[in-house]
Amino acid sequence: MNMLNDDRYLTFALTKGRLAEKTLDLLEKVGISCDEMRDKNTRKLIFTNEELKVRFFLSKGPDVPTYVEYGTADIGVVGRDTIMEEGRRCFEVLDLGFGKCRMCVCGPESAREKLAHHEMIKVASKYPNIARDYFYNRKGQTVDIIKLNGSVELGPIVGLSDVIVDIVETGSTLKENGLVVLEEVCPLSARVIVNQVSMRMENERIRKLITGLREAL
Repeated sequence: MNMLNDDRYLTFALTKGRLAEKTLDLLEKVGISCDEMRDKNTRKLIFTNEELKVRFFLSKGPDVPTYVEYGTADIGVVGRDTIMEEGRRCFEVLDLGFGKCRMCVCGPESAREKLAHHEMIKVASKYPNIARDYFYNRKGQTVDIIKLNGSVELGPIVGLSDVIVDIVETGSTLKENGLVVLEEVCPLSARVIVNQVSMRMENERIRKLITGLREAL
């Protein structure tokens, strides 16, 4: 169904990789397709469906909320971890239910006691804002947060930190490195976010799209 028949383009920022592929599959169910995005060899950065007046571009996850906040994209699809960490001003309108995992506090079993007694501990994470919010605002525990970009599991193993805050899917990497899930911060999955101005200007169009996606799920 052609639900996007306005003169203005509706622009989507999608997270590169599996998330983009799953999003495209879902959008096709509501009649929004963009064949050229399926071409694995393309070097194009922006993809357009002229007939439906929709435009897509792929981006690294942490940049998606930035594009949406500044209105370069009307709509973004990104993991909830990124939304929480980036803290951008945009509306989170739909949980797509795929890309499910958990944000957890992990470490050696011996660290459980330190967490229980609210001791001053070192926390390594790729997500310092999520870690800070969890410990300071939800637990009321003062911690020293260390930002890492690579394999955070190394933190407790080499003695850089007591625990880590990281995404857990199967837990096999933790197990292999002698670590366990100690506390769950929150469940995660792919979300649809919308620019605040676009929500007002393109209200009917975006609402139709969200309704269509919700029904397709």
